[in-house]
Amino acid sequence: MNDLTQTPEMLIATMGARARHAAAVIAQASDAQKADALRRAAQALRDQAPAIIAANARDMDNATANGLSSALLDRLKLNEDRIAATADGVAQVAALANPLGSVIDMSVRPNGLELSRVRVPLGVIGIIYESRPNVTADAAALCLRAGNAVILRGGSEAKESNRAIHAAIVEGIVAAGLPAEVVQLVPTTDRAAVGALLKASEFVDLIVPRGGKSLVARVQEEARVPVLAHLDGINHSYVDGAADPAMAQALVVNAKMRRTGVCGSTETVLIDRAYGEAPALIAALLDAQCEVRGDAAVQAMDSRVAAASDEDWDTEYLDAIVSIRLVDGVDDAIAHIAAHASHHTDAIITEDAATAERFLNAVDSAIVMWNASTQFADGGEFGLGAEIGISTGRLHARGPVALEGLTTYKWIVRGRGQTRP
Repeated sequence: MNDLTQTPEMLIATMGARARHAAAVIAQASDAQKADALRRAAQALRDQAPAIIAANARDMDNATANGLSSALLDRLKLNEDRIAATADGVAQVAALANPLGSVIDMSVRPNGLELSRVRVPLGVIGIIYESRPNVTADAAALCLRAGNAVILRGGSEAKESNRAIHAAIVEGIVAAGLPAEVVQLVPTTDRAAVGALLKASEFVDLIVPRGGKSLVARVQEEARVPVLAHLDGINHSYVDGAADPAMAQALVVNAKMRRTGVCGSTETVLIDRAYGEAPALIAALLDAQCEVRGDAAVQAMDSRVAAASDEDWDTEYLDAIVSIRLVDGVDDAIAHIAAHASHHTDAIITEDAATAERFLNAVDSAIVMWNASTQFADGGEFGLGAEIGISTGRLHARGPVALEGLTTYKWIVRGRGQTRP
């Protein structure tokens, strides 16, 4: 148990030292043992579902009293189906191919030295996240399976849920004969603990922030540890002049309204002026109880459309709100995305393959789609199992970060007595 009378710096140092020790153990554990730990953890989540739901109810009551938005409440809420899906996600990670020890590439030098790059664990990962308690299970599963120890710091609004989920995960880990310290949860909601974690370069090898702009900005400003950033999802769906109207309507409504609080939700719809069914598309969103904010041309198509401000094009709503603009073809759409996107996920809807390829090649985002809902921006949907988040940066990992993104590599050199002249 951690002593809550410790200062945040002392607390993180204690947890970090334990994590370093656990990382050395887990790095040498067999893949079968790690998979067994996750299967046991998944079963513990199922068995403890009533306790987790009860803990979540306390969080929901507090969050409602504190005025959290409907989108954030949706992210926070757990029920039997969501817990079952979380447990299934943990079990799926246990079934994934082991990335550790795989040879990325190899070569033989003219002097006979044999060189290979081999995947190895990163070490200790710190994950700072908000609202979604399922991240506790997802992050723990991925880090453990990739041979890493992890220190989790969830948001105060989900503290009871996180503790209940963490207890179930640890039960599975210990039952498989691995140290409980492989997955630790910071026990305090003191914001100073976040600062201490960000500066714990002696113990932590990578920080992954998963939350809103203010959290990510703080992490990037204060961290003394490398950061794998999951920035906001200002995602676009572009409806080309050659789009199939039925497909366009189905995709856009799904991309915006399936779950408005997820990072893969479309926030801006761009419509080619040559697309003849724009009024019907706009009406479909409005009829789905989505607030539409548009430019003057869009407003002229439906009296229910509010005027879009300059700020709207740069806003991640995470709510049933969308901004819509008419554009002059694919190049205008690409230019708008370049100016306003967060490089998360952007999609084109068209039957013209050449236009689609132009969009796919020119849009510089972590995920670029053709004739698909942006709501598919998810590690599970990509066949990666659970995910830590979607990296919008360009270094180390990009897009959904799963097992491979939580590894690094080392060079192995095999010689036969070569000396360097």
